This record gives sequence, C-alpha cells and structure tokens, in this order.
Amino acid sequence: MSDNEDNFDDGDFDYAEEDEGLDDLENVEDEDQENVQILPAGEGQQANQKRITTPYMTKYERARVLGTRALQIAMCAPVMVELEGETDPLQIAMKELK
Repeated sequence: MSDNEDNFDDGDFDYAEEDEGLDDLENVEDEDQENVQILPAGEGQQANQKRITTPYMTKYERARVLGTRALQIAMCAPVMVELEGETDPLQIAMKELK
C-alpha cells in the first residue's frame, strides 16, 4: 500500500451507542421550560416610539433586498406576484418590491 492510499478496513472506530446521551437531553428540556413565559398578545409590544430612521429605503438596502430575493427566486422559491412574461429573477424581485 502506498503512502497516498488510506486504509479504512482496520475498524479502529469506536461506535457510541445511540441512546447514550438521551437522558441528559430530556432533563435539559425540562429545565428550559421552567424559564419560559407566555405573554398575552399585545403586551410585548411597545407604544409608538420615536423612530430615528427615515421611512425611505436607501439604495444600499434596496440593492440588498432585491439581490437576496432574486437569488431566492433563482433557487425556485415561490413567486408572490402575477408574472406577465418575466423570466429574469431580478425583474421579478423588482416587481415584488413595488
């Protein structure tokens, strides 16, 4: 056998049993549920605060949103508008943004 070949037939791996750590996970889940609070609807929202941002989207935000959505459309994500012959993902994303 040359130096470049790997020998995987030795069986040097120790296989852990699948159920080994499940008891610990169940205890952790029970502990996490004690720290959960369920708030009624509307209680977690704050009243209208003064906003420091503008109500307009900057060209950088627009470019990022359009690019991200165009990529999603190119990867066969569902389109949220009626298509009128558009096939370019960027054109479809622009139509969705309007």
